[in-house]
Amino acid sequence: MERVRKLVEPNLAVIQEVKKESLLRKIVIFRDLSPKSLSIIEQRIQTLEVKKGEPIIKEDEPARGVFFVHDGSVKLAKQDENGNEIIVCLKQKGDIFAEACLFTQKTECYPATATMLEDGRLFFLDKQELEQDLYQYPELSMQMIRYMSDGLREMTGQLRDVALLDVYAKTVKTLERLGRKFNTDFKRWEIEIPLTVQEFATVVGTSRESISRVFSKLKKEEMIDLKSRKIIILDWCKFCTLLHKEY
Repeated sequence: MERVRKLVEPNLAVIQEVKKESLLRKIVIFRDLSPKSLSIIEQRIQTLEVKKGEPIIKEDEPARGVFFVHDGSVKLAKQDENGNEIIVCLKQKGDIFAEACLFTQKTECYPATATMLEDGRLFFLDKQELEQDLYQYPELSMQMIRYMSDGLREMTGQLRDVALLDVYAKTVKTLERLGRKFNTDFKRWEIEIPLTVQEFATVVGTSRESISRVFSKLKKEEMIDLKSRKIIILDWCKFCTLLHKEY
């Protein structure tokens, strides 16, 4: 098996010496695996430390494996021929990305470009080895199916919101979804979403100017604040009350 250093950007540091079992339990599909199954994964997996802003994979690059977020956050984005970017989704601690390359009958490319939004640590599994493990270990296969099913339901909900809601409603709904995703410590105050206003606009699927108008209203209501390329929900309980009132 090739080292991950050869598979991803050369500035990504590969860590081999870390004891991985306790770290793997923090990944959704590995959390409830038997010790036997987990030990197989532990032997195969490699660990990457990635700095904020560094690319992990690039769109249309041949897919060689699947990534798991141990800590930090990742944005997956696509570009058009003019270089305009749209953020497809965000991945947080415990999430998986690039799993769409599994079980294909042809050479598959990564469907999006992945970039670190914060300093963090990723796990990497070779595509062919992971496919073999999914065939051999039904409990691992079921965990992967559950994860992908949950992701499909979430994406369906996002498409519904983009198609049917107005800009204000889409903005609030997206803030709620991302707030839940990034509130890993179950905080009430100052939940940070590591996106700029422009990046958030691409998630919602509207213009920066439209988002800025909604943000101005929410700032006046002391629902959010903007600091250092981050969107901050100031009081989660108060924000949830707003959602309940509006919807």
